[in-house]
Amino acid sequence: MKVGIVGATGAVGRQMITCLEERNIPIEELRLFASDKSKGIKLPFHDTQIEVRVVEDGCFNGLEYVLGAVSNALSKQYRPMIEKAGAVYIDNSSAFRMEDDVPLVIPEINGEDALQHHGTIANPNCSTIITLMAVAPMNHLSKITSIQACTYQAVSGAGKQGIEELENEIQGKQAEAKVFPAQIAYNVIADIGTMLDNGYTTEEMKMQNEGRKILHLPDLKVTCTCVRVPVYRSHSISASVVTEQQISIEDAKNSIRQFDGDVLCEDTIPMPIDTSDQDLVYVGRIRRDLVNDKGLVVWCCGDQIRKGAATNAVEIMQYLNAH
Repeated sequence: MKVGIVGATGAVGRQMITCLEERNIPIEELRLFASDKSKGIKLPFHDTQIEVRVVEDGCFNGLEYVLGAVSNALSKQYRPMIEKAGAVYIDNSSAFRMEDDVPLVIPEINGEDALQHHGTIANPNCSTIITLMAVAPMNHLSKITSIQACTYQAVSGAGKQGIEELENEIQGKQAEAKVFPAQIAYNVIADIGTMLDNGYTTEEMKMQNEGRKILHLPDLKVTCTCVRVPVYRSHSISASVVTEQQISIEDAKNSIRQFDGDVLCEDTIPMPIDTSDQDLVYVGRIRRDLVNDKGLVVWCCGDQIRKGAATNAVEIMQYLNAH
């Protein structure tokens, strides 16, 4: 396989490289791309060092897949170049997620959608991926009609700068918040994304909009509150899931236990510190919703840099290559 990564020096891009190594994917050629300031630096891959290049005309020629870990603006700029080169673009930005002809894919849930691509496939939002991995097994038992969720999102969701800001605040090296709307150390901030007219943020609406597309549930209703917390890595989500027919707690547990990519936690409570730097979603605290007798409540945690971003993109590529 001949693969490229745009945004290779960022947190997600570097994790993509690690995922390719860990999975022993047969890579004949790996091209790494980043901004001008990173041009010429070398990143390790297996027992070699690969020099980082900048994107320019013809740089994607001959590649089969390009994994994207760049901003929406850059993704829109690169997409035509990648498609013209004949490569499949698997994009981690939100630029194309809601376009009708762009599949939005979590391989364990709707991998077959990836086969309908027209050159570009979108990676979902990190919280959406982790939440849907936890609740999709229940959708197999009875169709989900609504989800009420609250996310507790790690600072690394804002990139390396988010991690550095938390570190600097804890160490007393920084007084003014730059990455987040306020101090994040010893604090929680219910403000992620851009505020919309309906009082929700763009981040909060993603779970409904993307969830409908991924689960093939056009009438799915989701109420979500997204909260930034002073955790370095791994997002946590509390979700109350209502289905058409009542699902027993035991049936829900069995479905999660058997679902590829999930770990059912019965004797422990999922925590971000336990789910960091691995690809599984931990699901626990499954209980009856006391407001709706057709509802179940779950608590889940997952590494948003890995399964919520880099690993999911690599898994999409593997799915395509296997089919």
